[in-house]
Amino acid sequence: MNDTENLVQKIVEGIQEKKGKNIVVADLTSIHDTICKYFVICQGNSPSQVNSIVDEVWDYVREHEGSKPTAIDGQANAQWVAMDYSDVIVHVFLPEVREFYNLEHLWADAKLEKIADLD
Repeated sequence: MNDTENLVQKIVEGIQEKKGKNIVVADLTSIHDTICKYFVICQGNSPSQVNSIVDEVWDYVREHEGSKPTAIDGQANAQWVAMDYSDVIVHVFLPEVREFYNLEHLWADAKLEKIADLD
């Protein structure tokens, strides 16, 4: 497992710590001219859960990988928060906002891996 794949794994684990749902990892490595190598997409049921997931990913990845995002955007309204880890961008949505933007469909050429929810 390379460094970027390990980062993706730690991000997923951080999301699962706060019960993030419908996690999808989009592998963009085979698509030319993308802004990153992977998207990790998930959702929380409320703005407070969205922010809680973002905070947990930040803490979990920093603790286990020593990495911090270069930018976080969207926390003020917590409907769609993006965390930029350079090679990996994490998208944490409210369900209706995720459905509206439908990133998985937008990046249909990517290899999509659905991660089972932990209950």
